[in-house]
Amino acid sequence: MAALKKLTPRLSRSLLRPGGLREAAGRCGVRVLRRSPVRVLPPQKERGAAAEAQRSPREPPPPAVERSSAGPGLWYEKAAPSDRRLGKVVTIAKSKKFRDHHGKVLLEGHRLIKDALEAGAVPQTLFFSAVGHLKELPEAKLKRANLLKVKFEDIKSWSDLIAPQGLIGIFSKPDHAKMSYPATQLTSSLPLLLICDNIRDPGNLGTILRSAAGAGCEKVLLTKGCVDPWEPKVLRAGMGAHFRLPIVTNLDWESVPSNLPAGIKVCVADNKDPGAQVETTSVLMGAGRAGSAPGNLKAPVKSKPQAAPEHEDKEGATGVCVPELAAQYYYENWTQTPVAVVIGGETHGLSADALHLAASTGGKRLVIPVVPGVDSLNSAIAAGIVLFEGKRQLLRRHKQEDERQKFPVVA
Repeated sequence: MAALKKLTPRLSRSLLRPGGLREAAGRCGVRVLRRSPVRVLPPQKERGAAAEAQRSPREPPPPAVERSSAGPGLWYEKAAPSDRRLGKVVTIAKSKKFRDHHGKVLLEGHRLIKDALEAGAVPQTLFFSAVGHLKELPEAKLKRANLLKVKFEDIKSWSDLIAPQGLIGIFSKPDHAKMSYPATQLTSSLPLLLICDNIRDPGNLGTILRSAAGAGCEKVLLTKGCVDPWEPKVLRAGMGAHFRLPIVTNLDWESVPSNLPAGIKVCVADNKDPGAQVETTSVLMGAGRAGSAPGNLKAPVKSKPQAAPEHEDKEGATGVCVPELAAQYYYENWTQTPVAVVIGGETHGLSADALHLAASTGGKRLVIPVVPGVDSLNSAIAAGIVLFEGKRQLLRRHKQEDERQKFPVVA
């Protein structure tokens, strides 16, 4: 008790100083309780959402859009000027990685988008600069798409064209087996197929597809090594051919025969002198650039025996024996029902697999004669020449068969 009396004056004096309470508590060994505000916890569902929002970076809310009508049951949204995400979407959609991963393609222009819609391609988002652009398209097929009206300056900055039309669409990548091709194309179709072997230039492939559609080809097969047919440059050069005939892509040579009709004959367009002895490596690297000077067309092409070890070219392909393949001029009779033509790329030409396929079906090398000293023809030009000659021969054959049925020869 005496000790407490001695302590009291000192304790009272310390309490009067700032922070004296903690000091006094420390000296006297007295535990001082500190009050803190009570924390009210939200329900478990709200707590989880709040924690998730803290973990993930917050994106700014999308700008408000203005919704308007473009016709009965057809609505579009007017994008806000501050919405920069649209340009990013269009830029990404141009990449092959995006096309392969998301299964979408980018189409631009009235003609191409109209052809795609009429063939049954599924639109995802359509960007347009004027409502009048929608009037030129089948409105019934637009109701499933998101329609966004943007400034023409935006489309001009996104477009690869010199004179943009103010219309860009993102579509699901078309499946050739689900397309509805034009009736006029189907009625004009011939038992003529085209196989593209290592066509890597976008402009050439687009032009080849356009020629195939114009000639009435039944189908086009693209082997691995060809450029992606859904690249913007291929689409522009194709002028709607993608939606006029089936195009089967990314085929390896083992699966090519299963995509061809039974009993077909496969011919190859070549530029090699038919009378020359061709080395295996030269065939692998140089054949297929159609067009050459006239030579001895009766002599088959043979390969010289391969010496061990096997030769490996710049592409890493191992040298193999090239089969014997008879040659003839492209304007001589080579068509039967059905028939396929292989066009090789300008850089590496025909592959050994193409030559083996032709040999296994009894096909020939089709030579386009050119002036001596001219190396070869462009692959797209060569394809057009050979395909339209094949069309001429097939139509003549069909006409002769019809005449025989109408006027049978009586023995």
